[in-house]
Amino acid sequence: MQHDCPRDKPIPRRRENFGDGWQHNLKPLEPIDVRKANTFSDMLDQMTRASFGARGLGEAAEVLHEMASDPKCFVVGTFSGAMTIAKMGLVMTEMVDQGMLNAIITTGALVGHGLVEQSGLTHFRHDPSWSDPELYRAGYDRVYDTLELERNLYDTADILDTVLETISPAEPFGTRELTGWLGAHLAETYPGRGILQSAHKQGVPVYIPALCDSEMGLDVFMYNVLGARKGRAPVHFDPMRDLDDFLRRISAPERLGLFTIGGGVPRNWAQQAGPLAELLHFKSGGKTGGFVRFTYAVRICPEPVHWGGLSGCTFSEGVSWGKFIPPSEGGRFAEVLCDATIAWPILVRAVLERMGRI
Repeated sequence: MQHDCPRDKPIPRRRENFGDGWQHNLKPLEPIDVRKANTFSDMLDQMTRASFGARGLGEAAEVLHEMASDPKCFVVGTFSGAMTIAKMGLVMTEMVDQGMLNAIITTGALVGHGLVEQSGLTHFRHDPSWSDPELYRAGYDRVYDTLELERNLYDTADILDTVLETISPAEPFGTRELTGWLGAHLAETYPGRGILQSAHKQGVPVYIPALCDSEMGLDVFMYNVLGARKGRAPVHFDPMRDLDDFLRRISAPERLGLFTIGGGVPRNWAQQAGPLAELLHFKSGGKTGGFVRFTYAVRICPEPVHWGGLSGCTFSEGVSWGKFIPPSEGGRFAEVLCDATIAWPILVRAVLERMGRI
């Protein structure tokens, strides 16, 4: 039985109506020619005209260069993951020294493992012939393919104790003050390059919003517990001081930039400042708070968005929360789905070349 064709059936496309790309102002792509790339900057410039992860990293270089070169932009860096034990510490240090970061939000683990190399101690490559129970008995703590020495952690705890001993029990402090005191101590005692030394010298605040979730936080807890047994008054850690200090700093600049490695608490703690300022504005009748949103943002993180966690959420999702200025109003974002230990050093090197600092 023959049926009449429905009226809404699509009409086959005609060749003469096919677009050629140019007529619709589409951006053309070009093959990467490694022979023409003399610098990291050249390579990433070519990658902006390629596809997939290459284009993402190339566009990240453009956005990072723009925000780092903007004199009216306050750049916040958020860092999670085992980046210092992975030997990325000097990459972050270089960004601080070059004025590419105005504030750092990170984890106690990253700072704690950083203290190891900043105090002249060493991490080692894991030998797969060792089992994890054997590593435990020998005092070697495995982080993927790398070893942290339990001996190192004991030594850095002693450094932290030395700093805590200088704090008056009557003086409340947040992690910004604590990392500042640590940076000053390291700069005086260990003259080599390091994150906290450079942050101290450049006046860059370092916040650790989840301090208790780290060896470093446990060290502060143990300092108070063991001190009480000796009749010593405890030090007074107040994490709300960090939130107040951070909100005050980011409320003043004309524009804000965000450079993010990974996700977790550091990323969310930075991004929540927008909703917080907005809530304060409405609940105080405009007497405090305001509209604080990031104009620029670059993220390097391998976690895909469909897993549903914060580490994979896009900047466009953040726009719906009032955390970022949408692209239609001037926002510039770049997201790189890649292991940071691969993409981050290349990105920073390329941007420093563009800024004429290499």
